[in-house]
Amino acid sequence: MIESICALLIFATGVLGIARLQSVAVQQTSTAAFRTTAAMLAKNLVATMWLSDRTPGVLAANFADTPPGSGYTAWLSTVTASSLPGVAAMPPKVELVPIPGGGTTPVASVQATVTIWWKTPGETAIHKYVETAQIK
Repeated sequence: MIESICALLIFATGVLGIARLQSVAVQQTSTAAFRTTAAMLAKNLVATMWLSDRTPGVLAANFADTPPGSGYTAWLSTVTASSLPGVAAMPPKVELVPIPGGGTTPVASVQATVTIWWKTPGETAIHKYVETAQIK
């Protein structure tokens, strides 16, 4: 009788462990999906910058978040409509830093840093994805 109770206790502990493992796996999958969405959104903005006029002044006018340019505003609506939770409360930030060109034929470039924040439901931590690119 004691052996069967011990066996049931060991079996129940194993089943509870597997249930917890499944719960953590589902949570990690959703976290990975949110991170992937943030990465795709940030890379989309950088790609749009690459396809536009890449001079520092034009990039700043179109894609800066302060004051918001037309490219940033259009991208922001895509970010807000995405599946990222809490992104509307924490708008993404786009920093554009001009880098002077050097050498015999200097071409100025811009270091673009795109930061997207989101908050997963049920968590207190705020997640962040940062994409940095030099656009020349």
